[in-house]
Amino acid sequence: MQSPAFFSRTYDETMDLMVEARNYLSYVERRERERAGVFVGLRMSCEAMRVTSRLAQVMAWLLMQRAVYQGEVSVEQALADDCRLSGADVCLDESHSRDETLPNGLRSLMDRSHRLYVRVTRLEKMMVQRVVH
Repeated sequence: MQSPAFFSRTYDETMDLMVEARNYLSYVERRERERAGVFVGLRMSCEAMRVTSRLAQVMAWLLMQRAVYQGEVSVEQALADDCRLSGADVCLDESHSRDETLPNGLRSLMDRSHRLYVRVTRLEKMMVQRVVH
């Protein structure tokens, strides 16, 4: 059984961003943080965690949707509060997105992970509306 096109593209995009973020955080961010001042380094750490949170939330949601599509769980189960996309207060915060003291690589991950999280939030809202109506 093949997944819907929106799912495959979103899953692939999420996985690619996760790998890119892992590589950036493992090999680049640490050096950049060491060169930055204390306050910029702290913001970098916070924003790196925010990127990680967004990507983890999106991937967990996508895996639940895959389980629904494959008949492993019902739509109602997938829409239970503990299975829904969460962390909006952290994941939707863009307070440092335009902070030019942060490295370009991190800002790029921040922007793309935010757009992905927002898009998946919209998908979830559409699913909820479909089930409610």
